[in-house]
Amino acid sequence: MRTEARFALAVFLMLIVLVGTNRLFPPIVPEDALSGDSVSADSIGESAPGGRATLPELPVAAPAPAIPSGAAAASGPEPGVEESVAERIVAVEGPLYRLSFSSFGARLQSAEMTRFEALNHAGVVDLVPEGASGYLSHKIVVGSDTVDLSAVPYSVEPEDGVRLDPEGGPRTLSFSYQHPTADFRFEVDYTFDPELYAVVVSGRVRGVDDALLVTDLGEGLAFAEADSVQEARLMAYVYNHLQDGIESTEVFGADAEIVPGPLLWAAFKSKFFVLALLSGESEEATTEVSYLGGLIVREGELADRVRVGAAQTIANDGTFAYRLFMGPQEYARLSSLGQGMEEVNPYGWRFFRPIIRPFVSVIMTILVFLHTQLTLGYGWVLVVFGVLMRIVLFPLNHKAMKAQLRNMAVQPLVQEIQTKHKENPEKLQKEMMKLYREHGFNPLAGCLPMLLPWPVLIALFFVFQNTIELRGVDFLWLPDLSAKDPFYILPIILAVSMFLMQWVSLRSLDAPNPQMKMMMYIMPPMMLFIFANLASGLNLYYATANIATIPQQVWIASERKKMQGKPPPKLSSD
Repeated sequence: MRTEARFALAVFLMLIVLVGTNRLFPPIVPEDALSGDSVSADSIGESAPGGRATLPELPVAAPAPAIPSGAAAASGPEPGVEESVAERIVAVEGPLYRLSFSSFGARLQSAEMTRFEALNHAGVVDLVPEGASGYLSHKIVVGSDTVDLSAVPYSVEPEDGVRLDPEGGPRTLSFSYQHPTADFRFEVDYTFDPELYAVVVSGRVRGVDDALLVTDLGEGLAFAEADSVQEARLMAYVYNHLQDGIESTEVFGADAEIVPGPLLWAAFKSKFFVLALLSGESEEATTEVSYLGGLIVREGELADRVRVGAAQTIANDGTFAYRLFMGPQEYARLSSLGQGMEEVNPYGWRFFRPIIRPFVSVIMTILVFLHTQLTLGYGWVLVVFGVLMRIVLFPLNHKAMKAQLRNMAVQPLVQEIQTKHKENPEKLQKEMMKLYREHGFNPLAGCLPMLLPWPVLIALFFVFQNTIELRGVDFLWLPDLSAKDPFYILPIILAVSMFLMQWVSLRSLDAPNPQMKMMMYIMPPMMLFIFANLASGLNLYYATANIATIPQQVWIASERKKMQGKPPPKLSSD
């Protein structure tokens, strides 16, 4: 069962408990796929701002395409050149990452995140899968011809690569290809900042007119987590359409398609990392011309994966620009990029995202604040946060419980009115309205205040499931707060705490309640099954919150016992 499906079932079951409990106490509760071999403007059917076609006809590149008529270009080294030029690997090393590029095709060979250890093998996280090729290579489309630059020999400046110094500022790595016999030249510059994962890319094309640039984003990211099954489910390509918003598609088993623009960005994402191409050199510099024209999704070379290329129009002066982000899904870093990049790993279901989006930002700010300002490990941060949430939500819970007590006390009067006027609906309605005015009776009053915090609780689920700050962090017996509890201790504590809360409530009832007793024995095992494979950080929070709620449940139970045998209070007495 998928993680989101497990959580949806958990939400449904908890709602049953919430609404069912209030019903038991007061008895009245009133998207055709295209072939990768057929890509054309007609199949896209949309235009970028200004009426320009998003993508011109784009046939599949031949192994050695001819030079476009009227322009000079090449798809590979000329005969003899390939033998005299050896491939060189050029490195970019900095505080955050270690990248390597090939001089053939200016291809990204590896992207090692030096601050993050791989959890499925020795060494650090490398975003480029083993055996993959062609990442960040380029193609030029002129009319009906495609010029594949993924294997041509580039000149590199500086030849020995780039070493980033935090005090030295940004540095640039330049690749250039000059056709040996024709007036075609392609240049691409990568500007790296030692403090940022974002890279500014700019370039120039000479010798062609009305051309389109296609940048290869590859076939997704490499596996780096201990739970490869869950990681595979979260591996996806994502894009942000200017009008239609964010769309995410799983990499494995996806169909070939053409995604028409204009797009703000396109990305591959895993559970915790992302490789993204964003339009423009900065958010402020993004213009109608610099929007991505669309995506070309084809069958990949790796098993069951698709390959994605991002297309953009080359300006009339032959220049182009975009941004790359290769790094962790840290909320603050992604937010700083603008254009909604912080939602590259969408939180929740599409219809619910606008509701939980503000809560996600607030929750992440609080978690990071507690970690940095109180110098607490993230395990203790989750414990403190669970207790704080109980304190913050106590007024709402208190109001709901008071309403529940009032409804329970008025129950005998409700039954009397229903029996007395069961043959006269109009009189029954009037007496019920009178009962509401005198005693504040409302069958939903005990439920609604407790439903208000649910957007927060659902936001917490998605935050804890995908927060990279918890990745690889150990706590007590837990080796990784972002992975499941290997000993299932926390899910068991969660189930036991839920049983205790219901047991305390059941003991405070005036008479035995078979339905509630049945729920007390059925719900905890079901919750244990649902939460057993969820992130241990999530279970730690919910278990802490449940335990912090038990004293409140004991107080409510004692208040119920005090009301037994007493007449229902008037509304004015509250």
